[in-house]
Amino acid sequence: MTEPDIFYILGNKVRRDLLSHLTCTECYFSFLSSKVSVSSTAVAKHLKIMEREGILRSYEKEGPFIGPARKYYDIAISRTYVTTVTPNIFWYRGLDLGETNVERIEVDLSSVPLEHDSLIEEINSFLRLTGELEKILQALKSVESRRDRLMKEIKDRYLSEIGDMTQLAILHYLLLVGEATVDELSDRLNLKEREVLVKAQELDRFVPLIIKDGTIKIDEERLKQRIGGEGDAGED
Repeated sequence: MTEPDIFYILGNKVRRDLLSHLTCTECYFSFLSSKVSVSSTAVAKHLKIMEREGILRSYEKEGPFIGPARKYYDIAISRTYVTTVTPNIFWYRGLDLGETNVERIEVDLSSVPLEHDSLIEEINSFLRLTGELEKILQALKSVESRRDRLMKEIKDRYLSEIGDMTQLAILHYLLLVGEATVDELSDRLNLKEREVLVKAQELDRFVPLIIKDGTIKIDEERLKQRIGGEGDAGED
């Protein structure tokens, strides 16, 4: 399979929103259509584009109720994309997220001079910096592989123990972006703002949140207290 045109895919907000929902769980067509503010015809077109590019795959699966099988979609790749755009550099790389085990890296820029006396020295320093960048990319692959695996475990546990998809969607988004406004979540989930607030308050029973002035984020201090982090520091 050729490399997906990731910039073309991510250049459209509807496609970004569809991918956001699909990173939360596999989805059938009508559910995806209900979560974005465009017509079902437009949704079908966007899904077809992403399937053609190899980003998505589709399949039919029997639902929980009597009736025809539904067409489901899920994401077909596991990659991190890194890019730099400056007046001097346009560069990007897709990194496969397989099993990596980089526990520690050391990046040393101290031996790379800031000033140079010749073209050869400049090229040599650029190549040395590229070598240091490769170390960072390997570490990034390891971090993202672990985050990906852990997010799957979080989703599976939340669905099996609590079972509320909307709560999970809010948690999933907060874990990825840090904090979000009620308005932002309302737009992301295609829900009314009061519905977002109700679901966030329900989520707070299981995962501590700070809900204040229209902004929602995970309460890390209360989270640590629940798992005996800082509250048990220094105790036997």
